[in-house]
Amino acid sequence: MSVASPYIIQSSGVKRTFGRGEGAVTVLKGVDIAIPPGRLIAFKGRSGSGKTTLINLLGALDRPTEGTIAFDGRDITELSDRERDEIRRSQMGLIFQSFALMPLMSAYENVEFVLRIAGIPASQRKEAAIQALDQVGLKPRMNHRPFEMSGGEQQRTAIARAIAHRPKLVLADEPTAELDSRTGLHIIKVFRDLVQQGMTVIITTHDPAIMEIVDHVYELEDGQFVTPS
Repeated sequence: MSVASPYIIQSSGVKRTFGRGEGAVTVLKGVDIAIPPGRLIAFKGRSGSGKTTLINLLGALDRPTEGTIAFDGRDITELSDRERDEIRRSQMGLIFQSFALMPLMSAYENVEFVLRIAGIPASQRKEAAIQALDQVGLKPRMNHRPFEMSGGEQQRTAIARAIAHRPKLVLADEPTAELDSRTGLHIIKVFRDLVQQGMTVIITTHDPAIMEIVDHVYELEDGQFVTPS
């Protein structure tokens, strides 16, 4: 059930423990966060602080051991796997460090394929795919396959794939980690443009330059947030 909420994503008392008994490791230890729509947010923290685990939980890829997560006013922790899959396909965009592009498909085909999975009608897929690639500056390269593209171009293809269905929330795990600083800042500019169009973007990063241009930075330390800057 969905209720009206001023937040696009909200967590309460979220804990995530891996393993059982003496070998159990608690990565998140009670995370509370509430993010309004239309924001560019960064999570920072040392390796092992829980950033990727939190991104996976917010993106409905995993379930918390304790606590709740609400997306657009709807508690997603109690939904079935099928319902969570549908929310991800239709309302979220996920971007990973590895790009995860289909190697034998062109940039256009990579984006169009995900739209097909999302159930976008065939009559709308071509326009949506080209528009997303154009938005990230890749329309001239849309017929190139990943091995014919630079790392920055591959990452922008991954972004186009994530935004083509116009999601409410985009989650990106270290999207600039493998890129040079100039390309990384260009990608953050793309994210800023998305926010101006009403999307919410949450990224994890270690880059101080990026932290200077987002709306808020939340720091994870030992599985908990310290005061946001």
